[in-house]
Amino acid sequence: MRFVFALLAGCCLIAPAHAAREQIRVVGSSTVYPYSATAAEEFGMAGNFKTPIVEATGTGGGFKLFCSGVGDATADIAGASRPITSGERELCGKNGVTKITEIPIGYDGIVFANAKGSAPLEFTKKQIFMALAKELPNKDGKLATNSFQKWSEIDPKLPATPIEVYGPPPTSGTRDAFVELLMDEGCKAFPEFVSAYPDEKIRKKTCGLMREDGRYIDAGEDDNIIVQKLVSNHSAFGIFGYGFLDENKQKVQASKIEGVFPSIEAIENGTYKVSRSLFMYVKGEHVGVVPGMAEFMAEMVGDAAIGQEGYLTLKGLLPLNANDAAIARERAKSLKNAK
Repeated sequence: MRFVFALLAGCCLIAPAHAAREQIRVVGSSTVYPYSATAAEEFGMAGNFKTPIVEATGTGGGFKLFCSGVGDATADIAGASRPITSGERELCGKNGVTKITEIPIGYDGIVFANAKGSAPLEFTKKQIFMALAKELPNKDGKLATNSFQKWSEIDPKLPATPIEVYGPPPTSGTRDAFVELLMDEGCKAFPEFVSAYPDEKIRKKTCGLMREDGRYIDAGEDDNIIVQKLVSNHSAFGIFGYGFLDENKQKVQASKIEGVFPSIEAIENGTYKVSRSLFMYVKGEHVGVVPGMAEFMAEMVGDAAIGQEGYLTLKGLLPLNANDAAIARERAKSLKNAK
């Protein structure tokens, strides 16, 4: 009996610590979530593998979970609305996650929206920066706490309504992209920031700080909450991805930014300047251990999903150009070959 117990104990010690789980776990961006969740449903309905579990944790939160280590308790795939940072790669490496494959899945624009039935508006990047920045130059040219309370105080052509903007938290890739593509650009209109912060890294960090007096409201990772707030308050605005706007086009509408209305064409051809790429990051250590990972990524970047008439394209994902689509499919294929 003791001999049998010893054999069993030895067996347990050498068994792979992460071989038991049969469902893929996907975490990450709330913008990517509708696409990865839809692909997971399609993948599960095919019947060859279990439907993956998909969670919207935000891009930063997703990378934290993805990079926490290798094994059953850790995520297999992270959706992201920005590239992984060097710091996140370093965290991954420290925890044994070294085989990371980045796969682009499509494009998305970030919109500045309000409720349907409200007046459609047009903003410049500078105006939005002035509404949301934590600090702005005062009359003496010194940086001071933002005191604008109404849009009309920024520009008389804008409505005399309170500044009230619902947006994503600091862990969100949408927030990161909004800061990079809009706040940083709006900040460049003020030479006072260059004088106050000659170090570009510090200046960019300062320009990206949102005001904390209730004019910008952190709505968390659930974009549905933002839509609910806009529907109940027609003077409020919200920040989220174009794909989510398309899903809720009966309830909300986008504003023009720098004279351009966000559309599929404007985002694809680059005339709408608040747009970014979307990605999936795959943990190589789990490929071939958690069943179906390579097959799921092949599903997600296949023509049936992200082609011109693909089911994710019809859901609002803007398709990759031919070159990027070929790269995505080759990387997904390499996962299968590496198993």
